[in-house]
Amino acid sequence: MANQSSSYPILCASFNQDNSCFAIGTRNGFKIFDCNTGRLLYQRDVGAFIIVEMLYRSNLLAIVGAGEQPSLSPRRLCLFNIINGTALRELNFLTSILSVRVTRKRLIVVLQEQTYIYDVNNLEIKRIIDTVPNLKGLCAFSTSLENPYLALPASTMNGSVLVYKVIDLNTHCEVHAHRSPLAAIAFSSNGMYIATASEQGTIIRVHLISDATKSYSFRRGTYPSTIFSLSFGPSTDLPDILLATSSSGSVHVFSLGLDQNERSRKSNSFLGSIMPGSVSDVLDPAHHLVFHHVFTAGVKSDAVVRKIDKASGSSMSEHIALRATVSVITFSGYFQEYGFRLNHKNEATWTLEHEYNLLTAIAEETTS
Repeated sequence: MANQSSSYPILCASFNQDNSCFAIGTRNGFKIFDCNTGRLLYQRDVGAFIIVEMLYRSNLLAIVGAGEQPSLSPRRLCLFNIINGTALRELNFLTSILSVRVTRKRLIVVLQEQTYIYDVNNLEIKRIIDTVPNLKGLCAFSTSLENPYLALPASTMNGSVLVYKVIDLNTHCEVHAHRSPLAAIAFSSNGMYIATASEQGTIIRVHLISDATKSYSFRRGTYPSTIFSLSFGPSTDLPDILLATSSSGSVHVFSLGLDQNERSRKSNSFLGSIMPGSVSDVLDPAHHLVFHHVFTAGVKSDAVVRKIDKASGSSMSEHIALRATVSVITFSGYFQEYGFRLNHKNEATWTLEHEYNLLTAIAEETTS
C-alpha cells in the first residue's frame, strides 16, 4: 500500500503474507516490525521508499525507491537480502512500479498499463498482462496454494475485476462488482472469496471466485468515503468477518458467518420475496459494526484481522461468540492493536490494547 503524498511521514505500509510482521517505507529508509510484540526487527536508512514487500518472515524483501535520488528510481525493483544488506537482483522497467506482490512461487509487478508475472525462483517472465490504465496500481494476490489468484481492474469506467490463475496463467473469470471504478480489492486467506469497494465507498461486496457469484453486499454508509483497505478474517472456509478502513477515520466490521437458518427466514419474509438475498443484506444493519475515530479522519491506514477465536473453543466465555485481534497501521506513524469481541446478541466491544510510535522505534540490533 503506497502513498507518495508528502503530507504523511509513512510513504508505504504492508503486512506480510501471514500477518506476523509488517514493513513501512519512509523518506529516510524502511523498517520491519513484529506484529505480536511491536518490536522493530530491522531498519535501513538509505533514502525514500514507496514499496516494501516481505516474503513471509524470510530475509528477502522487494523494494522500490521513491526517486528522490538516482540510485532509488521508482522504475527499478530490487530484491534485497536483509542479512548481508545487498541486492540479490534488480529489475528495471520503462515506467514507474505501482505495486508489487510476492509469494514463494510468483512475483507480481504492477505498472500503469502492464502487469508482469515472474517465477520467483529464477525471475523468468511467465506472462505480461496488458491492462486498462491502473493509476493506483490496484491488485490483489491470493497466497493460497489451492487458489493462487491475481485480481486486476478490468475497466476504468466501472468496478469490474479480472481474476487470473497465476500458476497456469489463464484468465479465470470477470467479476462485475460496482458501477463506479474500484478503490480496493482483497482476497480471503483461502482464495475462495474476493471483496471489493468502489470509489464511492458506500457499498462493500463479496463474490465467490469459483463461479463469480455475489455472496454478500454491505452498506458501509450513505455518504461517499474512500476505502483505504479491506481484509478478511483468517479462515479455512467461509471467513467470519471482513474489515474495512475508510477516510472517515472509522473501522467497519462486516459479519460473513451468517447463520443459514437466518438466511432462510430472510428469504421467506416479504422483503426477501421481492429482493435478492444480497440486496436485503445491504439493508440489514445487524451485520455491520462501525468503530468511529480509530484514527484521524483523512489519514491513510491499513488494517488486518490477525487472529480469530470462535465460541466453540472451551476457553471462550459463554457470552462471547467471537474474539479477534485487529492490527492497524496509520500513515501518520502509529501501529495499533485492538481486541474485538462480539457476543451472541451481535453486541460488540472494541479495546485498544497496544499502540506504538513507528517513527521513534529503535531496533535492539540495528543492521544499517
